[in-house]
Amino acid sequence: MCDKEISKIKKEIEHFKPKTLEELNKFRIKFLGKKSGIITNILKNIHEIPIYKRKIIGKIVNDLKKDIKKKIYENKFNINNNINNVDLTITGNSPNIGSAHPISIIKNRIIHILSQIGFNYINSPEIEDDWHNFTALNIPIWHPSRDMQDTFFLCNNSNFLLRTHTTSIQIRYMKKHKPPSRIFSIGKVYRNETVSSHSNFMFHQMEAFYIDKYVSFSNLKKTINYIILSIFGKSIIRFRPSYFPFTEPSAEVDVYYNNNWMEIMGCGIIDPIVLKNVDIDPEFYSGFAFGLGIERLALMIYKIKDIRTYFDNDIRFLNQFKGEF
Repeated sequence: MCDKEISKIKKEIEHFKPKTLEELNKFRIKFLGKKSGIITNILKNIHEIPIYKRKIIGKIVNDLKKDIKKKIYENKFNINNNINNVDLTITGNSPNIGSAHPISIIKNRIIHILSQIGFNYINSPEIEDDWHNFTALNIPIWHPSRDMQDTFFLCNNSNFLLRTHTTSIQIRYMKKHKPPSRIFSIGKVYRNETVSSHSNFMFHQMEAFYIDKYVSFSNLKKTINYIILSIFGKSIIRFRPSYFPFTEPSAEVDVYYNNNWMEIMGCGIIDPIVLKNVDIDPEFYSGFAFGLGIERLALMIYKIKDIRTYFDNDIRFLNQFKGEF
């Protein structure tokens, strides 16, 4: 791969300005497509490059890959936010179209932050079976922690349920992919809770995990420090010992915000039992995982007092977030 080719790719990335999602998808396939993507093929054939050049070329290609993903993310967000059916040529009052929802704003920030440090975003199903949601995560049928997640089971088949957490993505991904893995997912989860100012039967969670050789709690702390710093602009946090069936040791993370300590996420080192359940040898691999609630994060950042406000569809509420990203 010569300097001329690198320069050409950089220029194409820089000047790419799609107007539709279709154009954006063609751009993604051209560079990152699994079969014939330019970047994909370079990485597949990197073993053909002399050893003394591989490290240099590898870094250049990985940087290009990050730039392409960033370009895709930014343009997808802009295109989605510009899609509407309003004919601006019609005379009359300007349409009141509100803004991006605060949950979407926080979700997009997290996607951007984690993508910058090498985590890959994947979608995950909202309907799960018992094994993925509980048993494979070291929560067998008799485990008392099941009582903490009052569950919506599907009436036609009690083995299926509306997932109670996004942690199940660990099992689904690790079954099909061998380490190293650096993955995160964001989506809705469901628990049979009374709707009030601080709780709802449906809310959004982010789950992230990293598995490789020699992954330690120190790696986890550094990652979380970076995320908190990126979200809040400062990093005053503390780790408190806690318990989760799928991590050992486990911790709760508090952030010092508005002169108070506030719980923001749970984390820990992935339990060896979980790794064994997906045929990953814990003697060779270790990993960490962490998760947070999107609604709670938005409550803190925007000082929202009632979680039900998120779902009122009141345009006066949304108008407050114009210009946010």
